[in-house]
Amino acid sequence: MVNTVSAEIGVIGGSGFYSFLDDVTEVPVETPYGPPSDSLFVGHVAGRRVAFLPRHGRGHHLPPHRINYRANLWALRSVGVRQVLGPCAVGGLRPEHGPGTLLVPDQLVDRTKARHNSYFDGLPLPDGTVANVVHVSLADPYCPAGRAVALKAARGRDWEAVDGGTLVVIEGPRFSTRAESRWHAAQGWAVVGMTGHPEAALARELELCYTSLNLVTDLDAGAETGEGVSHEEVLRVFGANVDRLRDVLFDAVAALPAADRRTCACAHALGGQDPGFALP
Repeated sequence: MVNTVSAEIGVIGGSGFYSFLDDVTEVPVETPYGPPSDSLFVGHVAGRRVAFLPRHGRGHHLPPHRINYRANLWALRSVGVRQVLGPCAVGGLRPEHGPGTLLVPDQLVDRTKARHNSYFDGLPLPDGTVANVVHVSLADPYCPAGRAVALKAARGRDWEAVDGGTLVVIEGPRFSTRAESRWHAAQGWAVVGMTGHPEAALARELELCYTSLNLVTDLDAGAETGEGVSHEEVLRVFGANVDRLRDVLFDAVAALPAADRRTCACAHALGGQDPGFALP
């Protein structure tokens, strides 16, 4: 399928971020890795063309471990996206990171088990093309320019976002045991989520800028003494903050640099290495 609709910025999140926009175009996208979570929904925000992708699909039917992350990032790049904002709900691992906290992480720890986390696995694509083994740096997994823009946007909305911290990503869909949560906290990590990996790694392999915005919806099991995390509580807190988060995202969209003016290393992450296939 040939896409005739383009966008420069991608937002991976729920339908609450675009459902109220006028003139949104639904764009089905096919990828070599199968279907993405849903169609892309392309609209205008602050004069920028933005492609919204529901991470879990319409109706939230995809659990974190079954999301086709490779197809999602590929689909965004195929319509022209070069910068991605990835808001997600997380649990706080420290008492000071309680519900309603917005944290813009600067580090990532992967504790997932069964996800396709690279395009460069040496396996053939459906068209017979074989990907080379390419090594990219993920020392700093998030775009520094995107992080600065997100923090400024949050503070412009009187939301004192936490600058930095480590997001640890677990497989899900279950929440952590108290022992796991306490271990995560003992490592000095700040928040725990289920979808931040492999999004950041795949974006880097496609030379995309990727910025994560973490909305704390609960204190993780080891950081509190109550009954532990509940899905209902997560949805309640996220729903109470979604309008505020949307405002921050849209302000960030307006402030991101044009794709051809990116000065960060994300745009040259492959360092001249040959992936063995053409990037979309």
